[in-house]
Amino acid sequence: MPKPQKSGSRTRQQRRKETKRLRRRGKKQSGDNFRRYLAVRTALKQFYPGEPSGNLARHLNTLVWMISGIVGSKRTNYPEIAKKSPDGNKPPSREKRFSRWVNNERVDYETYFAPFAVELLLSLANGPLVLAIDGSEVGRGCLALMVSVVYKGRALPLGWVVVKGSKGHFPEETHVALVEQVAELTPEGADVIFLGDGEFDGTILQETVDSYGWHYVCRTAKDIVLTDEGDEFAGQELGLRPGDFTSIPDVAFTREQYGPVHVIAWWAKDYKKPIFLVTNMELAQEACFWYKKRFRIETFFSDQKSRGFHLHKSHLDKPERLATLMIAACLAYIWMVFLGAFAKHTGWDKIVHRTDRCDLSLFQLGLALLEHFLNESIPIPVAFQISLRLDGVPYPLPEHYC
Repeated sequence: MPKPQKSGSRTRQQRRKETKRLRRRGKKQSGDNFRRYLAVRTALKQFYPGEPSGNLARHLNTLVWMISGIVGSKRTNYPEIAKKSPDGNKPPSREKRFSRWVNNERVDYETYFAPFAVELLLSLANGPLVLAIDGSEVGRGCLALMVSVVYKGRALPLGWVVVKGSKGHFPEETHVALVEQVAELTPEGADVIFLGDGEFDGTILQETVDSYGWHYVCRTAKDIVLTDEGDEFAGQELGLRPGDFTSIPDVAFTREQYGPVHVIAWWAKDYKKPIFLVTNMELAQEACFWYKKRFRIETFFSDQKSRGFHLHKSHLDKPERLATLMIAACLAYIWMVFLGAFAKHTGWDKIVHRTDRCDLSLFQLGLALLEHFLNESIPIPVAFQISLRLDGVPYPLPEHYC
């Protein structure tokens, strides 16, 4: 009678068999899919100490397949991901595996995304960390509230909350909870600038952001009550005209008399109407400079949806499942933006795109570079932070491209 095996060794045996099966299948049928999968798996394991085993290893392998499949198919629905995921099984089996992973309560943000968000913020902490908050529709009848860090025209995801609904605003306690979640990931002593649209001007949120020592600039309503030396007024009473710019420091905000804060009334010539900002920054021009970067978060939603992974067509309608699916979709997105930055930093953008100028976003450039590396059998760089030097990657350009 054979001796019973330990659970750890049994897991290692299964892993070795699985790897052999994948290698055989990769060589015969799906070379590009398999190469993409191996590159992602190698990079993902670096974030976890030691050799993952048990449920962690299985969940990580499924996450690797999903990231690879999302990038390969540019879709987030299970059948399309399955077509680009080389696990050696039939597509329906892969779809069931992805569904179980998304439905599994043990697959959580803290284990499978937070470590990457920490490293991402560390890689960008040499300058101000510009965080933007906004919401958008995802899946079927769901809304996602997202906090992202702005990087060169893109917004890289850090944390999110998904709820049922197609329109409307999130309650302020949800804003605060999400900001607190992201604050735990932020490097100590980092210079942080927080940006929000008109939904995010609540006094509790301002107080929370202020307590972290962050600067903030948020849009507010034209009829918000302001108090200056006992006189109450609203921004709409200032009588602004196109081109006007008014700075009102040290005023109390809302009837709750929160503050003092700095309120800015700004009607740029290319705006259809004036906007009103509330900030804790001293310089009005600086606040306006940073607020313009808030719109970068819109690029994330468009890349995740119509211009990229089509998250709005994932066919999922339960918030908790969409929130889990977004772990894979967001890691895939960060990887593509990294590849786009890598291309521009090393000169590969001139090979996969134009030599005189670049019309592609970092996200689209990353997709183009990955396709070129797969076609030319070049080692595939994978990272989930903005780090531009990797061993074994063509850096700078190979001589025959110069």
